[in-house]
Amino acid sequence: MGIPANLQRRAFLAPIGLAASASVVGVLVLIAAVWFLVTARSTTVVVVRHAEKVMDGSPDPALTEEGQARAALLGRMFGDRRFQDHIDAIYVSPALRNRLTAAPLAASLGVAPAVVSEDDPPSLARRVLHEHRGGRILIVGHADTMPALVEALSGVKDIPPIGALEYGTMYIISVPRIGRASLLSISY
Repeated sequence: MGIPANLQRRAFLAPIGLAASASVVGVLVLIAAVWFLVTARSTTVVVVRHAEKVMDGSPDPALTEEGQARAALLGRMFGDRRFQDHIDAIYVSPALRNRLTAAPLAASLGVAPAVVSEDDPPSLARRVLHEHRGGRILIVGHADTMPALVEALSGVKDIPPIGALEYGTMYIISVPRIGRASLLSISY
């Protein structure tokens, strides 16, 4: 005695359908992860103080010969357009000494420095990271604003103050798309 035809079940295809759906979703997730990793570039921000200024009591002093040499060194360090990963943007305060410090680099790269106020370092940090995501940026600041700016960019607390005659400190902050920023302090 056999099972009547109306009571016989066809093969249950749900496990095969679920396995196929899971495979498609897995492949899509893998493709998205690979795309994200390939396109996820860190943003690199270089923060320096303006070069040595003339101490003549002027409200907006120019650079000394030593300051001009330091500005030229900055231009040689970051101004080679043959490299694909050169500085993309330059930010300076309106002060003449800051504009003169960035001038050799700006000239060698053909980049016009953006003149910005440094009154609100966290706002400047957000702007730079938003407008140049994945890029390389130079910011020429002042001794009194650099620590707050570096803190806003890196998240590192208690950045030591810059001395009155300390002109060669350079901070390099790497801000990844995911994860914590890293901070490197060097002298040049």
